[in-house]
Amino acid sequence: MRTARQTVSENPAGAPAPPRPPAAGPGPAPGTTGRPPERSARDRLAELGAVKESARQGPDPAATRRQHEKGKLTAHERIGLLLDEGSFTEIEPLRRHRSTSFGLERRRPHSDGVVTGWGTVHGRTVFVYAHDFRIFGGALGEAHAAKIHKVMDLATAAGAPLVSLNDGAGARIQEGVTALAGYGGIFERNTRASGVIPQISVMLGPCAGGAAYSPALTDFVFMVRDTAQMFITGPDVVQAVTGERVTHDGLGGADVHAATSGVAHFAYDDEQSCLEDVRFLLSLMPSNNRELPPVEDCEDPADRRVDALLDLVPADPNRAYDMTAVIEEIVDDGAYFEVQPAWAANVVCALARLDGRVVGVVANQPQHLAGVLDIPASEKAARFVQFCDAFNIPLVTLVDVPGFLPGLGQEHGGIIRHGAKLLYAYCNATVPRISVVVRKAYGGAYIVMDSRSIGADLALAWPTNEIAVMGADGAANVIFRREIAAADDPDAVREQRIKEYRTELMHPFHAAERGLVDDVIDPGDTRAALIRSLAMLRAKHADLPSRKHGNQPQ
Repeated sequence: MRTARQTVSENPAGAPAPPRPPAAGPGPAPGTTGRPPERSARDRLAELGAVKESARQGPDPAATRRQHEKGKLTAHERIGLLLDEGSFTEIEPLRRHRSTSFGLERRRPHSDGVVTGWGTVHGRTVFVYAHDFRIFGGALGEAHAAKIHKVMDLATAAGAPLVSLNDGAGARIQEGVTALAGYGGIFERNTRASGVIPQISVMLGPCAGGAAYSPALTDFVFMVRDTAQMFITGPDVVQAVTGERVTHDGLGGADVHAATSGVAHFAYDDEQSCLEDVRFLLSLMPSNNRELPPVEDCEDPADRRVDALLDLVPADPNRAYDMTAVIEEIVDDGAYFEVQPAWAANVVCALARLDGRVVGVVANQPQHLAGVLDIPASEKAARFVQFCDAFNIPLVTLVDVPGFLPGLGQEHGGIIRHGAKLLYAYCNATVPRISVVVRKAYGGAYIVMDSRSIGADLALAWPTNEIAVMGADGAANVIFRREIAAADDPDAVREQRIKEYRTELMHPFHAAERGLVDDVIDPGDTRAALIRSLAMLRAKHADLPSRKHGNQPQ
């Protein structure tokens, strides 16, 4: 080794000596290097644990307190309720943004306002992301979006459901167009995953602008009253542009979207009951479009008679009754999960089990608008049929429909194209399909409600069925209009012709005689007949035409 003294002595004669370094105070103690002491692996592990715990607890205890005071849980608390206990694996908990605009460089909390990862629900893998409102109000920035993109890609690759727990203020304004591009990546992934994995959005706080579009692209939207809102433009903008004064809940609250707009499928009073039903819904769905829904052991006998149906459904086609009571009698243990119960109540869409296997039930509801099909009912049923078909859930259709709702508002509102959505959905569905004509089935609405002519595998009917172009009264008035007008006693002639029409074309065996109904059955045998028929159809396979996709009515 060359020392400083040796270096000096080797200088040529007359060469100036190199300058000495300035004094730096006392030198290091003997046997030390002058560097900070090495940290052990245990020290670094402790540091990691502290950083992760800090990220979990949030940047400010006061922010957590404010969240709880609003009746809202934190992101981790919500995930704990959604997933099986101890099953959550978080990814990218230490991610931080890299923006330097408008002072953001001084605020770089870990997680960047979103918690992502996976766990299990009833033992099956489920992916999840949850906005953390305590950090930037849950607003989406570049790093925040990248975490969501990652978990969405993992869910699609793994073939597992994705649940989003939404409580965010939209795009992070300080990051500008980068944040907007992050939303674009989410929308594109929502669309790619549609019909591939189940996607569920849970609205637990205010979600405006771009934050509202992703839920609209998913299969189901849950909302919590008072705390959750969805809108494209907030109340202040609405007032500035239109002069209309409206509250946040009045504009986009849970009940508005559950009953008026149809955006939300379910509304709840608290987060706990909401997340409990998310877990229940997941138990009724397959993990992806390549699997069948999970089967449960069933103690409800498959051949159980349902004689109560004879009393529940009046033979008089003009008398109302509750179709959900019919569904309760037929399905396992009377349990069903109704989708969008507050919107378009004239049609019932529900998930239930028959002999332990999941089915989708579509049924007219005579208790509301006599069970007619109108614009909202057509849209609601069409999307439900598409969902069931995408995820291998057989369809059972209970028919008691007097037709489409007439009126200027319906015609000008596009009942033709909206009704065609339901027609398209049924015609396009390849899952096992069974329809049961409970009572009346008139006109185009009969065709649309999964009749044999549009591809139902089996069509059954009760002895109370009336399948016709229209009701006997209307038919007689059209066919015998001139005769009735010229008669001395028009009312007597009309009654006679109505009776003749009903006897000739509306008796319960008319459709069966022409092969449009496979069998007229005892209503008490309905449950057993459906279970036997679905078992026969379990291996059904349908070849679809080679095409990129259809162009369904809009």
